[in-house]
Amino acid sequence: MYRPTWAEIDLDALVSNLRYAEQSVHPKKIIPVIKADAYGHGAIEVMKHLEKKGINLFAVSLLEEALALREVSDTSDILMMGPLLSDQFEICQKHRIQFTVYDETIAKEVLTYPKPLAFHLKVDTGMHRYGLEDEDMIISWMKDIHQSPHDLVGIYTHFATANSQDQLFHEQVSKMEALIKKLPYLPRVVHVSNSSASLRYESHITYTTHTRLGISLYGLSLDQDQLGLTPVMKLKSKVVEIKRLKAGETVGYGGSYRAYEDEEWIAILPIGYADGWIRRNKTGKVEINGELYPMVGIICMDACFVRVDQSVRVGDTVTLFGGKISLDDVAKRLSTISYEVVCGMSKRIPRIYQREE
Repeated sequence: MYRPTWAEIDLDALVSNLRYAEQSVHPKKIIPVIKADAYGHGAIEVMKHLEKKGINLFAVSLLEEALALREVSDTSDILMMGPLLSDQFEICQKHRIQFTVYDETIAKEVLTYPKPLAFHLKVDTGMHRYGLEDEDMIISWMKDIHQSPHDLVGIYTHFATANSQDQLFHEQVSKMEALIKKLPYLPRVVHVSNSSASLRYESHITYTTHTRLGISLYGLSLDQDQLGLTPVMKLKSKVVEIKRLKAGETVGYGGSYRAYEDEEWIAILPIGYADGWIRRNKTGKVEINGELYPMVGIICMDACFVRVDQSVRVGDTVTLFGGKISLDDVAKRLSTISYEVVCGMSKRIPRIYQREE
């Protein structure tokens, strides 16, 4: 690590969030969702740490993500939830990747594949992204699979509005429950809830064995009443230079900020939009030595500017979020959700993992 910009990843907070969720869904098991590099937190480190805590089933989106995890773990089960083509069956079979059967074409091609495959069936109950909808087809296909060498490990769906639990949410719950009652058998893993549904609704669902914990594993939620979660990531940098401006002088591209006092102090931070600290953050503040200071000017690819006072020194640590400024504060500023902010943190930012054990 050379450039003084980094993200601190608190693995103890990660485990605390996991245990909090486990209490909410007990005796069901948690499937940690570590797609998108564990929502920017580092999938390999997250998986390795959770394996030590007894977790042995993880979910990702892409085959590339699954294979990267398989390279460092020979024991855990890995579920790939994203799309797949039949010419990728072989690599899934070779590396023991549990993929998702999500449409009729894949479902039919699985039946004719000669080597044993392991997979989950996804049901589309109303989100209309991935998943099978025809109940008769699902039931017939499951009977055929039962007579084949293949292993239908699980069945699942995904809620579109779990955090609001509106009419669509309850329609999806009812549709999945009705299908479950019609199936010729249940696979050994049944999961329907994402983070919001796991923490707020899962105790009312009787037929599931697992839940999927995505954003809440990282201490984040769209539910304002989830007070038992601890954010896992903090974004930090250091002051690398301080400029003294006179009234009328400008800073940065386009001269968009002009000093309006006779003497102003501008701190330069080595973080910019190539790191995921996008240009729209220019209206925000950062924390230095416990005080909040406004960002000014246009955020560059590799740097940004903060208007400070004479108490700030080169080398001082800057917290962009994870202190007085929360990740939710940043998301609100950008008119987005916390998911997008953490997933947007570039690979250029080193992750520093903290743990007591």
